[in-house]
Amino acid sequence: MKKDYYDILGIKKDASQDEIKKAFRKAAHAHHPDKQGGNADKFKEANEAYGVLSDDKKRQQYDQFGHAGANMGGPGGQGGAGFNPNDFGFDFSGFQQGGGFQGGFGQNGGVEFDLGDIFGDVFGGGRRSQPKRGHDISVDVDLSFEEAVFGVEKSFRIHKTSTCPDCSGSGAKAGSKMKTCDVCKGAGKVKEMKRSILGTFATTKTCENCHGAGKVPEEKCHTCHGSGVLERDQEIKVKIPAGLENGETVRLAGGGEAVTHGQSGDLYIKVHVDEHSIWRKEGHNLVTELDVKLSDALLGAAYPLKTLDGDISLKIPEGIAFGEVLRVKGKGVPINGTGPTAKHRGDILVKVNIVMPRRLSKDAKRVVEGLKNEGV
Repeated sequence: MKKDYYDILGIKKDASQDEIKKAFRKAAHAHHPDKQGGNADKFKEANEAYGVLSDDKKRQQYDQFGHAGANMGGPGGQGGAGFNPNDFGFDFSGFQQGGGFQGGFGQNGGVEFDLGDIFGDVFGGGRRSQPKRGHDISVDVDLSFEEAVFGVEKSFRIHKTSTCPDCSGSGAKAGSKMKTCDVCKGAGKVKEMKRSILGTFATTKTCENCHGAGKVPEEKCHTCHGSGVLERDQEIKVKIPAGLENGETVRLAGGGEAVTHGQSGDLYIKVHVDEHSIWRKEGHNLVTELDVKLSDALLGAAYPLKTLDGDISLKIPEGIAFGEVLRVKGKGVPINGTGPTAKHRGDILVKVNIVMPRRLSKDAKRVVEGLKNEGV
């Protein structure tokens, strides 16, 4: 018995789409088989649950009919297809919309009829099928503070089912021509006769030889043996945008698992940002604190400051107060750009802490006494 999709993702039945998406990402991250301690079965369950609950139409049908209704319509979330009454095993060519039974009897006295239009009225277009879709993949990437601020291109290797590099997913040897499938005769589907207590029914299903294309290559690709996909280590390059926070996720469309004659899933990259010894990020600004001597706060001074762009001299104006913030414009996090040369950037904010001396010499005390006489 299949588990409840809501229980698999750990959400309530009235969960919003945002809650469903967050729950899926959490489950995918926890159970991904490439991660230490991952669980391939639970990862697959989470993908299946998300594929149904993320689609409003499939979710409504699931809530009403259970697992049987989850496959009755709407886009295929995780490699599924849209509802097709022919997939239930009937050649329903005998009924017409708004009319009566139009079919006849099979060779063995069985009835051949078509309820496609009826199911189409109920479920919203039963004859349309969606392409298969591969599973999504979740990976973790570590970033330095500087890489997270300025953005970076990262490369890493993952083992996954990928499109065959030699045939680009066609399954055909380079230069090979396509021919009509011998199994389905170009129809893309094959018909079978099944007996039941109601008689003999004609059933149809997608041709496994051509995967519904109706044509096959005269000579198959030797690398993938005609499947168009194969498991292999693949180097992935992804551009990490500037200004990401720790724990944020980047989505690479089509970077997930590939499937034969279908659409690849997506790759979700969760970033982990190292802390910096001096700086912290607040929006598009970089923030730090600076200890300033009392005498420098009174008389003004220049302090060296290490920024992510290099060393600068920070001017401390005379008479600055404890807790005041000094601003260096255009040295913060890039806005709508990447790298230190981005056209628009946030600012550097430096909070001033005035360091009070614990002890004063006799000369220093005389100076302070003089300040008191001046009302300072």
